[in-house]
Amino acid sequence: MTATDVKLKTYLNYINGEWSASETEETGTSYNPANKDEIVGFYQLSSSNDFDQAATSARAAQKEWQKLSGNVKGDYFLKAASILEERIDDVATTMTKEMGKTFPEAKGETARGVAILRYYAGEGMRSNGDVIPSSDSGALMFTSRAPVGVVGIVTPWNFPVAIPLWKMAPALIYGNTVVIKPASETAITCAKVIECLHDAGIPSGVVNMVTGKGSVIGQDIVEHPEINGISFTGSNAVGKQLAHTAVSRGIKYQLEMGGKNPVIVANDANLDLAVEATISGGLKSTGQKCTATSRVIVQNDVYDKFKEKLLKKVEEITVGDGLEEGTWMGPLVSEKQLNTVLDYIEIGKEEGAKLLFGGNKPSSSNAAIGHYVEPTVFEDVSPNMRIAREEIFGPVLALMKVDTLEEALNMANDSEYGLSASIFTTKISNMLSFMEDMDAGMVRINAESAGVELQAPFGGMKQSSSHSREQGRAAMEFYTNTKTVFVKG
Repeated sequence: MTATDVKLKTYLNYINGEWSASETEETGTSYNPANKDEIVGFYQLSSSNDFDQAATSARAAQKEWQKLSGNVKGDYFLKAASILEERIDDVATTMTKEMGKTFPEAKGETARGVAILRYYAGEGMRSNGDVIPSSDSGALMFTSRAPVGVVGIVTPWNFPVAIPLWKMAPALIYGNTVVIKPASETAITCAKVIECLHDAGIPSGVVNMVTGKGSVIGQDIVEHPEINGISFTGSNAVGKQLAHTAVSRGIKYQLEMGGKNPVIVANDANLDLAVEATISGGLKSTGQKCTATSRVIVQNDVYDKFKEKLLKKVEEITVGDGLEEGTWMGPLVSEKQLNTVLDYIEIGKEEGAKLLFGGNKPSSSNAAIGHYVEPTVFEDVSPNMRIAREEIFGPVLALMKVDTLEEALNMANDSEYGLSASIFTTKISNMLSFMEDMDAGMVRINAESAGVELQAPFGGMKQSSSHSREQGRAAMEFYTNTKTVFVKG
């Protein structure tokens, strides 16, 4: 049986190397946020028993998978990468239809997924331990890495190719097996990624996917006795609940959660560069990135000029269906997300912030059939306002004015979050101060706040993360345990 039925547009769970319907015989519906009447397809509304089958299959496959050499495991990744690359347009189109980001962005994300697979294919042949001098001259002492076991993976809807792959690929290459529960909004996109791994011949039970409501199977993924670790990206509330259960069970957990990311524009900045990066970092993907720019902290001397340039560029943004040529910003992922963003815009106005641009649903005919909102810019935003403190996850920029760089840094750090932060400056002293004093997991200089290269560690400080890191070689720390070996003849 294939993962899809073209006539019914029904996508199945993937358990023990087979595509199978849920025992509930119930399905959920994936709608196109650009046209809420268009159905993209159907996915399984799974039960706890479905998850149990997946976790049991992953456990049964883990030891044999662990025993395979790194290059053999890597070969599956290389095959999957080639298949994903061949299907890049189809996967990107599905992504755009499910969550709304523009087709060029979706295609770029899918290409990143290809690169992630190829990167971790090589990881199987890299060092995974150290030789340590022993006080006993007749002994050999070294470390090696042992897989955690079976890893439960929970992924969000905003990066439905990149995030599943940057979690699954390192988990697998280090000898773990996985059960992934993707966000329902993008379950079909994830199924197409899993198809690539299946068609690459990955052994049965190594990768499993179960779709459905978080309220039904979300807790199973951390409570199930066969799960040895959980990697989660999503909201702070859900992440903390999962962490509490993980601690009570004594299993490893990794959380990547929210952000309220600042960009500082110093009075010596290249303003054109700062404007372009602020718009790209804050408004691409309709602001639906945990690393998106939200607070824009500008020194007084250049504030008016920066604001003028910013508004001119924002006015040029075209909002529409992400599959239509010329669209720069697509819809929000759902009606719920649209209402959340519109509510925050009203909150900003009620708190006394000045609305400079946007703040409404567009006047175009698209607005009636999709979850669209205009790019929105506020000024006169004070640090205590909710729009300056809470994650909106939408295309809303809050301009904040300061006199000095020290004041800017204090304002940037005045947040419960600490994921990503940027500064635009030409002075080395400003760069050094920012690198030293900014409390964020990723500090970026003369570059937008959003994004990080796949070979570099990704993660935040404070409430943004559980303080572990994803991607690159840093992923080894979570997906393996250190084993110290002492050998004496």
